[in-house]
Amino acid sequence: MSSAIAPPSASHAPHAANPAHFLLRRLHSLTGLIFSGYVVVHLSINATLLQGTSPDVFQTQVDKIHSLPFLAIIEWTAIYLPIIFHTVYGIYHGLAMRPNVGEYNYTKNWFYVFQRISAIILVVFLLFHVLTMKGVFGGEFGRELTFVPHAHATQSTFNHIKAAWWVTFIIYPIGLLAGTYHLANGVWTAAITWGLTISARAQRRFGYLCIGLFVFTTACAFGAWGKAVLSERKPIPEQAEYVDPNKSAIPSPSDVIKTGENVIRGEDKPLPSK
Repeated sequence: MSSAIAPPSASHAPHAANPAHFLLRRLHSLTGLIFSGYVVVHLSINATLLQGTSPDVFQTQVDKIHSLPFLAIIEWTAIYLPIIFHTVYGIYHGLAMRPNVGEYNYTKNWFYVFQRISAIILVVFLLFHVLTMKGVFGGEFGRELTFVPHAHATQSTFNHIKAAWWVTFIIYPIGLLAGTYHLANGVWTAAITWGLTISARAQRRFGYLCIGLFVFTTACAFGAWGKAVLSERKPIPEQAEYVDPNKSAIPSPSDVIKTGENVIRGEDKPLPSK
């Protein structure tokens, strides 16, 4: 990586002496690191799709996640709020900056341009990924894209990736590559922002680690994508019943009472089998 850095653009100069801007930049970097940590874990779990379904390792990992207490709070704290702030402030900051690769054709300036381009792609990709996985869109196509975590996590992931040719071969390859590049380059710039890599030598050495991070996350992402591409699409039952693997097969007192009430009302239902 070249150590030569172009002078800041004129639009950046007024922000340099602004304390609020300084704090917001640090918060922007911090939320990016928090979300980056989540993405590394997320892609690592997705890569377990490569381990097959005998046993279904990916489904096991999904079950563990959905058994966490206060899952909604964890999602909003570690995922949604950080990425919302990071995106909004990133858009504001990006509009205020002026790329100058034409005047200063340095490697770091090109990294900056690619970071901005990948950010735009990533915003669109994340909106598509999250909204379709959550089942926001209706209809048969929307159902095909919906992620079913309980008992059908693996198959619903395969169906999601293969819902349409443009989802398989355009949305995901471009979105995944933009995401892993933005993550690795963002971690590299965050180290500079926090004063961890000041010298050109330190930045170069840390750059090698970030290249390794890019290779690892890209391998995880495209490994899972490739597994989905090579897998068969299968329909998921309309009302898929989720059987909690952690629930005891021995009937609880409440089950016994409830069954007795059913017998009295003539709705005889057997106790759960042991």
